[in-house]
Amino acid sequence: MSTPSSQLKKQHPFLDFMVSIAAPSFILMKLSGPEDLGASGALLVALAFPFAWGLYELLKHRKVNFIALLGLVSVLLTGGIGLLKIDPQWLAIKEAAVPGVIGIAVLISARTRYPLVRTLLYTPAVLNIERIHQKLVENGALTAFEERLVRATHGLSGTFFFSSAMNYILAKSIVTSPAGSQAFNEQLGTLTFLSYPIIAIPSLVMMTGLFYYLWRTIRTLTGLTLEEALAASIQHRS
Repeated sequence: MSTPSSQLKKQHPFLDFMVSIAAPSFILMKLSGPEDLGASGALLVALAFPFAWGLYELLKHRKVNFIALLGLVSVLLTGGIGLLKIDPQWLAIKEAAVPGVIGIAVLISARTRYPLVRTLLYTPAVLNIERIHQKLVENGALTAFEERLVRATHGLSGTFFFSSAMNYILAKSIVTSPAGSQAFNEQLGTLTFLSYPIIAIPSLVMMTGLFYYLWRTIRTLTGLTLEEALAASIQHRS
């Protein structure tokens, strides 16, 4: 039940973990029995946490975020599979499809003028884009930088394809019980909890490696220090 948005930097990482991973996992594994919430009730309550959090994030930033929106769709699909008692193999397909779609979108964007790495890593929220661009123009390194951005975009798509493959393998091996049953909920809770150390953390490490590659490229082509390249808001917080 991990979503792509959980693999990106959050403003409140602990809160995001508790709402998107810990609380749903606990509810699914411990409160799905007939004496508690029941299979359907526990599934609805568990999915309400990441759905409400994702919706809050979308409304808070007042703009449509493709990845966050896909995360909400993922939660709804999980609920649909459980409540409609669809073959659990579709859960594995759904788990692989969501990051897979993002990976394909990132890969396609590498052939356009606006690779998605600009949105996810080379962003004004983290870097002083204006200053970096000015230095690249002054040094005649704009073309070289664009070429390396394309390489970074290919690497970024690879992180999502990794997540897609791991999601499928994990879901296929863990969730084997009929959808709508107590066992299905408990296995889904286990899947949700294990997706964090097995999928999200390695993906974050790869993402950090890509950002380091991007930073080294900026430093080499512009001569800017880390402090000079960071966005003013980041410098102020530090």
